[in-house]
Amino acid sequence: MMLAALCAAFLLGNGAMAQGTEGSVHTDSTAVTDTIPAGYMLVDTVVYVRAAVMDTALAGRNIFREMPVRLLGGAADVKVHQSLAISTAMNRHFMDNASRQMQGYRVRIFFDNRQSARSDSEATVKQFEAGHPDVAAYRSYVNPYFKVTVGDFRTKSEAMQLLEQIKWEFPAAFIVKENINYPVVDRNNAVRVDTLKVLRPVPDEQVTL
Repeated sequence: MMLAALCAAFLLGNGAMAQGTEGSVHTDSTAVTDTIPAGYMLVDTVVYVRAAVMDTALAGRNIFREMPVRLLGGAADVKVHQSLAISTAMNRHFMDNASRQMQGYRVRIFFDNRQSARSDSEATVKQFEAGHPDVAAYRSYVNPYFKVTVGDFRTKSEAMQLLEQIKWEFPAAFIVKENINYPVVDRNNAVRVDTLKVLRPVPDEQVTL
């Protein structure tokens, strides 16, 4: 168990995201302290974990909260008593089907075929993800062009909202229609933040001989 936690921390420290049953890995620093290799230390870091995904027709809505309530003008009070396993299974279904695709819209922020297009497209992805961690970015190559497209939107109007937000940063951006992944459940809370312990080399000035 300690070895597994240590390996997970090491992978995270080198840029890989480990994912557990709830979408993240939690390490117990006290459990792995005695197994830290010489010259390394555990430090806190923040990671972004993507929320479950589904069709934007139900974005941000919970069917169990849509039931009538008299205080809100409903004709009756309807209460749902259910096992936690039901909502857990539903969220797991969304996560397992995240790779399913549908016709929709994205915003293209890079489109070039110059000799530097490969490295430029990689830099564009990093730039976008740094400023917009809650929006998916996709890099592709269709001879002879490298492309970077962002977002997953069911309607063109949703894509236009993102375009308005980023056009000052990517003035050449434009909307394209293509296959998309199912958008997130709640566009206003597309990711959740988690704190992890990661294994990293001790800076030279902190090494004690």
